[in-house]
Formats: sequence, C-alpha cells, structure tokens
Amino acid sequence: MNLKNYHNYLGFIMLLPLIAWAITGVFFFIKPGYSEAYEQLAIKTYPSINSFTTPNTNQWSEIKIIHSILGEHLLVKNEDNKWSHLDRATMQIIEIPSEQQVEALIQDAIKHNTERYGNVVSLDGLTVLTSTQIEITLNWPQMSLYQQGPDTEFIDTMYQIHYLKWTGIKAVDNVLGVVGLALVIILALLGTILSFKRYSSVNKQ
Repeated sequence: MNLKNYHNYLGFIMLLPLIAWAITGVFFFIKPGYSEAYEQLAIKTYPSINSFTTPNTNQWSEIKIIHSILGEHLLVKNEDNKWSHLDRATMQIIEIPSEQQVEALIQDAIKHNTERYGNVVSLDGLTVLTSTQIEITLNWPQMSLYQQGPDTEFIDTMYQIHYLKWTGIKAVDNVLGVVGLALVIILALLGTILSFKRYSSVNKQ
C-alpha cells in the first residue's frame, strides 16, 4: 500500500472528529448564549442594619456578614479553610436552612431575570428547579448559588465533543484524545510528503 492510500484511509478515519472539531470550534469562537448559561447567580444582599461585634477568638481566619431577605448571616472560615454558617445569637453552626428559607433566598435572587429563571416550582434539599427548567443549588455555608440549565448542558456537551470526551470514561477518553492528535499529525506528515513528491515529479517533467 502506498503513501497515498494510507493518507486517504487516515483521512476517512479522521473525517468525523475533524468535522466535530470544526463545528464545535466555530461554536466556541462565537460563544452564543454563554453569558446566561454561565451567569454567576448571587444571593441578593441588602444594607446591614445592625452592628456586629466580632467575638474575641482566633479560631477563624475570615468572617463575613451578609444581609439577605432572611436577615443577617454570619459566615466564618476556620483554619482548615472550611466555611460555616453560624447563628449570631448562639454562635452555633446552622447545618441546613428550612425549605422555606431556601425558596425565599433563591426566589429573591432570580427575580431580576424572570425570562431565564421563571419561578421556583420544586425543591429537593438545597436544590430547586424553576419553571424554565433551570436547576439552582444553594451553598449554605458560603451563601452562594450555582445555576445550570439545558443551555449549560448543551455547551458542556459541545466541549466534550470538541475534546474527544465521547465515552465519559476518563481513561478511555484520554486515549481517544492522544490517538486523535497522533492521527492528525500523521495525516499532516503524509500530506506534506505527498506534496513534496508531487512537486518533485512536476520539476522532473
């Protein structure tokens, strides 16, 4: 089998991933819908109305006071860089909020963009689902939110396709990635060699 045949066969083998790379590459260049899909949704805060005296303790490396629709929140980070949500009156850790508190916090956070988020329709622990199929999760110790929807999942899928993460098995996908890059290099080398051969043949004629 000559080099031309090898080049043709490799070209056919690489046709699908090359098309996938081209389409997803254009998508990542344009980035349609990125701003909403990966919006950094945040707890809505209000001006603090009460003064707070920091306890005389060296067990915390950082302290945050946040005023939300629920009132004042005391967040502390210990020496292990782990955040905790404390009751200001008792200074005890509040492990989890009530369902009503979770819904109130998230509903208040999303009302600025009802076109995307709609309204909370169901709740499972610290995660809610909205009427527009957006899933929002509350990180209670840090009072932060993470949101994802069908558009986020679509963009993540495009990312997986672009980087040959097709099986979801890390070891297999790593092999696919290396093999794909190796085949591209071999294809380019064969094409270069064939081009030089054609150039030499033309000059000899």
